[in-house]
Amino acid sequence: MSVASPLPHDAAHLHVTGAARYVDDTPMPAGTLHLAFGLSAVASGTITALNLETVRSAPGVVAVLTAADLPFANDVSPSAHDEPLLAMGSVHYMGQPIFAVIATSHLEARFAARQGHMDITETTPIFSIEDALQANARFEDGPRIYARGDAAGALDTAENTVSGVFHIGGQEHFYLEGQAALALPGEDGDMHIISSTQHPTEIQHKVAEAIGLPMHAVRVETRRMGGGFGGKESQGNALAVACAVAARLTGKPCKMRYDRDDDMIITGKRHDFRIDYDVGFDDAGLITALDVRHYTRCGWAMDLSLPVADRAMLHADNGYWLPNIRIESHRLRTNTQSATAFRGFGGPQGMLGMERIVDHVAAELGLEPLLVRQRNFYASGGGISGQKKQTTPYGQEVDDFILDGLVEQLRNSADYDARRTEIDAWNAANPALKKGIALTPVKFGISFTLTHLNQAGALVHVYADGSIHLNHGGTEMGQGLFQKVAQVAASRFGVAMDVIKITATDTAKVPNTSATAASSGSDLNGMAVKAACDTIRIRMADHLAELHQCAPDAVVFADGRVQAGTADYSFGEVAALIHQARISLSATGFYKTPDIEWDRIKGHGRPFFYFAYGAAVTEVVVDTLTGENRILRADILHDAGASLNPALDTGQVEGGYVQGAGWLTTEELVWDAAGRLRTHAPSTYKIPACGDRPDIFNVALWDGENHAETIYKSKAVGEPPLMLGISAFYALSDAVSACGSNYPDLQAPATAEALLGAMHRARGDV
Repeated sequence: MSVASPLPHDAAHLHVTGAARYVDDTPMPAGTLHLAFGLSAVASGTITALNLETVRSAPGVVAVLTAADLPFANDVSPSAHDEPLLAMGSVHYMGQPIFAVIATSHLEARFAARQGHMDITETTPIFSIEDALQANARFEDGPRIYARGDAAGALDTAENTVSGVFHIGGQEHFYLEGQAALALPGEDGDMHIISSTQHPTEIQHKVAEAIGLPMHAVRVETRRMGGGFGGKESQGNALAVACAVAARLTGKPCKMRYDRDDDMIITGKRHDFRIDYDVGFDDAGLITALDVRHYTRCGWAMDLSLPVADRAMLHADNGYWLPNIRIESHRLRTNTQSATAFRGFGGPQGMLGMERIVDHVAAELGLEPLLVRQRNFYASGGGISGQKKQTTPYGQEVDDFILDGLVEQLRNSADYDARRTEIDAWNAANPALKKGIALTPVKFGISFTLTHLNQAGALVHVYADGSIHLNHGGTEMGQGLFQKVAQVAASRFGVAMDVIKITATDTAKVPNTSATAASSGSDLNGMAVKAACDTIRIRMADHLAELHQCAPDAVVFADGRVQAGTADYSFGEVAALIHQARISLSATGFYKTPDIEWDRIKGHGRPFFYFAYGAAVTEVVVDTLTGENRILRADILHDAGASLNPALDTGQVEGGYVQGAGWLTTEELVWDAAGRLRTHAPSTYKIPACGDRPDIFNVALWDGENHAETIYKSKAVGEPPLMLGISAFYALSDAVSACGSNYPDLQAPATAEALLGAMHRARGDV
């Protein structure tokens, strides 16, 4: 059976040989034109004049487009129609596209785009969370509030209370392949778009609006991305729309790719947060009351900020039972890049904030943080006295809770207690180098919170020679989705993997797809492919059963053979037989996630089909003289259910941890006083490199299966592992705590500068 086998990525051989084809590798027809944007040099203002004659006369320039030149919709927003492709009258962040250059080469377009003269009357920009609050610059009329119990009353009567303010930085996606798109005009206005996107249907929708045609006139194709991480869910709209408009105008193929610095300046990042909290707890560390305020910096346009901020609220509990809780969320408008989806989609920020609260409670009581975490866990399996189910603050029953057992297993396998003792001894003996260790849990909800997105379609063809053509609405961005889904198809037909052909995601084959996001790729598309395969297999079995006078369910598909009664066929022979009998060997499949419902205004319902769990132990060392630090060891136990592919899932866990640790340690976004992003290149923005991974890196998958009816009882494994990196942050906080008796109040990211500041706070000398 192909499912559960640790098979390599379907394109692994193409990746390592350089033969994998990305958008920029696509062979171009003769005469292909290239685009670049002219960008705003101010963060906020009104455009009073545009002098683009120098641009138009630059070498290779074919045409220059402004908002006034766009024939139909000037909108690339995924939500509120508040994000024009090209600025109309006003600019809202430094780096906003104002005009587009169409030229005969990429370099000519990029050079010309720098020649424009723009007169902009500057207005006072809003950059910080504090400025946005003062100006009441926000999305939605006011804060969104979710609550359960009486947080205020419980705070008044709590044995102990503590308050804090926690700043969490954003994060650049830094996908290896930058944003790119290609538009190939066809006959009668048709447009074929090749895009590096997680959401081909949205590209189709926005392009159709921009060229004034129905969606059926636009075909969007995505074979693969060189990474996405949420940054290609909505941010690719601008390139695809610009190329389509230019192709419609010129009648020629048009291509656009961002250079890395343009990519970082133009596109949105992970939302940065400020989290204020007041928490009440007893002397044992049991939390009895929590009032938490999320302040989310959204940037200039709405993009996906509302669901991101919602999900942060939905993960404000992490793995903890909180009887009295109030969560208040402010979605603030600023003159910066429109923040967008990023792996975890708000969940990491909410979860990090909760872990900060637990860590602060432990410090206030002088208790081991792991002990406080375990004391506050939801009950095993969610049950109270085996009857009443514990619920999240938004009313969903937690009936699959396994963190108690998972954490205990990891605690033992990682030798946590002995290492804690050794680290305490080390810190007592070493004044300059301090070590720290932390074990943090993950409880992450799986499903889109916009309920209608929880659906998927698939198209499966079995050819007369027994080969199988597979297509579905999910996109491949390196995570191994195509391989996993192909394993599902191979298992349903009982054939070898080399029988399956995985083809590019294509809106002409599977329509109305959801983004490959929210860790939903395998869950949704795996079930859709299963449904399509089963339809064909049932047709095969019914025909063979009639031929050989046996029951259809007695027909066995296994090891590339098909047995019906005493007859034994190869799968190819059966395919030929079915074709000769004039029975269809093609089927569509459809799946919608069951048992979910959500009212985001009330903050109540069952937004998630199930929860994925995990935990990580991280050990670090910090130089107290410089703030330089290293991750020495990481031990991870992650819940992937009954894994579809343990090798791919383990890779996702490893990569997710490193990306999460990078977000919270070295990756710092810095804007200057004018709103200019200063960290706009690899030279100024530090992602983790190979040397930053732990020297000792132990990763294991939890031995269990999903209680929910998912594809082969597996669990999503795209986003949850990122939050395992939270343990690195709290290990650093633990190391800094060894410098003094005060709570260090470490802020994120824990750069060397932040660590030095936390050391001073721990010592009490600031």
